[in-house]
Amino acid sequence: MKEVYGEQCLARYIIFRWRQRYEAGRVNIKDLPRPGQAHVVTNSATTSAMNELIRQNRRITKREIAVELSISKGTVHHIIHKKLVYGKVCAQWVPKHPSENQKTARMSVCLTQKFLH
Repeated sequence: MKEVYGEQCLARYIIFRWRQRYEAGRVNIKDLPRPGQAHVVTNSATTSAMNELIRQNRRITKREIAVELSISKGTVHHIIHKKLVYGKVCAQWVPKHPSENQKTARMSVCLTQKFLH
């Protein structure tokens, strides 16, 4: 096989391992979960504390939030983008899907500043 496929050829022991797993009944090719695999666990207290930090300072960074709440930057990223659904615009955190009240407030600010005239 190495003559035909060269360096891309699989090692013999890997093929034997796959065969053993197939004969043992495993037909799924995806990896099984491993112990110690990272999972993002969030609770409502952490999420609400993070939301409060962002509302107090829209320019706060993920690193500052991680230090303030003593959690990893990966967890901060997950909560901000998946749970709170915020995004950065002009270095400020803003909701990606603003509510009707937020849209109305933004329109009134624009009208008072005469941006839309």
